[in-house]
Amino acid sequence: MPSSKTSRSSTHAAASKPAARKPVAKTPKGPPSHEIRIIGGQWRRTRLKVIDKPGLRPTPDRVRETLFNWLGQDLSGWRCVDAFAGTGVLGLEAASRGAAHVLMVEQDAVLVRDLQDNATRLKANMVSVQRGDAVSTLGRLPAGSVDLVFIDPPFDGPWFEPALKAATRAVPVGGWIYLEAPVAWPTEALTALGLQCERHLKAGAVHAHLLQRVSPESAPTSIATPAEGDTP
Repeated sequence: MPSSKTSRSSTHAAASKPAARKPVAKTPKGPPSHEIRIIGGQWRRTRLKVIDKPGLRPTPDRVRETLFNWLGQDLSGWRCVDAFAGTGVLGLEAASRGAAHVLMVEQDAVLVRDLQDNATRLKANMVSVQRGDAVSTLGRLPAGSVDLVFIDPPFDGPWFEPALKAATRAVPVGGWIYLEAPVAWPTEALTALGLQCERHLKAGAVHAHLLQRVSPESAPTSIATPAEGDTP
């Protein structure tokens, strides 16, 4: 029979031993994400969560602020198309400033879901989200039916020329196209489409153009697209 001293020591050792911790279930993580911020209008300073995807490149705050200064801030009654919507930040900025209708076109199903979620969160009834090809959608719009088209496609794709052609048809003479590209678009190429560059800004690797349709002439079948390093 063990002594009382030995029993007390064993009891003390057992009592001082920490209890085994139960494994904590890890919360499943979604895809990596970050926030974008609406910078003007009724939803000013509102932050929205967007996922991180290769090639997804939201227009920087500084460029957006400059763009809507160019446009005059108040877009009441305007009909807009965010043709390569991505995060939707350009279309939401337009809606925040009073646009009557904003059509967001995006091909990626996950981004479409996020666009719909953000529009619902903002109660943005003027925003429609459509999954599909941007160029084809622009081509199906009635001629001259929209006031402003945003064109900000992935920089490594072949969409610039066909998107510009389709957007030029979609806006009336006097209508606007915002083009974001890795190079400055030359005057000759724009003139061939009946467009004029009213404003241009370079911010890092981004060239932001505010284009206005100045000619009712139909676009030619081919235009000279700019190469890296070209200037207007």
